[in-house]
Amino acid sequence: MSGGAAVAGGGERSRGGGLRAYPALPVWVVEDHQDVLPFIYRAIGSKHLPASNISFVHLDSHPDLLIPVNMPADTVFDKEALFSELSIENWIMPAVYAGHISQVVWLHPPWSQQISEGKHHFLIGKDISTTTIRVTGTDHYFLSDGLYVPADQLENQKPLNLYVILINPTEASNSQEENGEVGSAKRLKLNTDDTASTTSASSSVAPGDPDSSTPSLEKKEVQNAGAPNKAESLSACSASRSLRNGECPVRKVVKDVCQALQKGDAYVLDIDLDFFSVKNPFKEMYTKTEYELLQELYNFKKPHRNATEEGLLDCVENRVHQLEDLEAAFADLCDNDDEETIQKWASYPGMKALVQLVHSLKARMESPDYEMVHQAGLTCDYMELPHHISGEEEIEGLIQSIKTLLKDMPKPTLVTVARSSLDDYCPSEQVDIIQEKVLSVLGSVYGTLDVHLDYSSTSSSL
Repeated sequence: MSGGAAVAGGGERSRGGGLRAYPALPVWVVEDHQDVLPFIYRAIGSKHLPASNISFVHLDSHPDLLIPVNMPADTVFDKEALFSELSIENWIMPAVYAGHISQVVWLHPPWSQQISEGKHHFLIGKDISTTTIRVTGTDHYFLSDGLYVPADQLENQKPLNLYVILINPTEASNSQEENGEVGSAKRLKLNTDDTASTTSASSSVAPGDPDSSTPSLEKKEVQNAGAPNKAESLSACSASRSLRNGECPVRKVVKDVCQALQKGDAYVLDIDLDFFSVKNPFKEMYTKTEYELLQELYNFKKPHRNATEEGLLDCVENRVHQLEDLEAAFADLCDNDDEETIQKWASYPGMKALVQLVHSLKARMESPDYEMVHQAGLTCDYMELPHHISGEEEIEGLIQSIKTLLKDMPKPTLVTVARSSLDDYCPSEQVDIIQEKVLSVLGSVYGTLDVHLDYSSTSSSL
């Protein structure tokens, strides 16, 4: 990884608890989101961040809270090996398991609904049977990737508080009002004495209408052995999905975020530029029919709403077998996609659609990339990837919302920014404009920034 100019050591001062303070707020801008993690680890190593109980405020159209499925848990203790294992969807949770991050606040735009709104308490640990990292979280987001295990199957357990909070764009008519009122608000301080964290081993969902078309809003009541079921609704304003833009002023969300931050000793502000405008790149790679066939093949069969632990384990076991079969099928097709191979795999339960899919792909291209097809399929489980290309007014509305939020929050230790444009999640024609707006907001709220544009090996101070 290419590095920007090193943060200057001169003028640094000590903070409470022996932590050092940067003379200017560092802002690391990368292309692929997982590439921010080394800079966070560097700040831990230089004692600008504590080694544990960090809060992580994550603005993104995607949660990025999956886990490398087959990675041995102990990989997290060899950071170079860890960094080589990570990708854009799974780079946060290994840092939770390593003990560094204890609170994650996912701030998401209205079009992203992958995890149910509210506060989730669950455990992350080492699966004693597979030695991989797993969670007790029961949201469909985790179940559909086969990541759930009961608490008694985990060792080296770490509790995680996950807050999922909706951020609406500020309407133009409200923008002046929002900016006019935040100046008088006191910015809340981090309470370093309040480090208590829950050890509940279950996760469930804040109130939402259990409509089958929005499965991530279903309320799950899961009882894990020896652990109370805990779910807390955040402010009704942030949890509601029926509000029109601007009906929920961001200042009403500030309280929820600051309460989360008070549990930690320091926090990192992390921004993916696709928070403001996002594409599902797979929709442009495949035809509508092909995408529908992928959805049929990779469809996640959800557990019953009141599933027992046994029901959840059956759900996960079936899902793991389904994904293993699909992975093996497409690996086989990479070697030979003749009719015999296609028919062999199509005879497996639930894989009939493979015939039409492969025939369609072969009709359009000489040599289909079946590994990419499988990667696309993995995103077609219980909900499509978000796809919402924002207009200028909508981007500006979200920028104003974030500005209002940041003015009322404590100052972070550092800021990380991901462009996510080369893989086509943030539209390439918008990414530079969005980045400029984000850096401008950061400068207006925090003053002098120490900006490192790591994707181009340059650095500047603003």
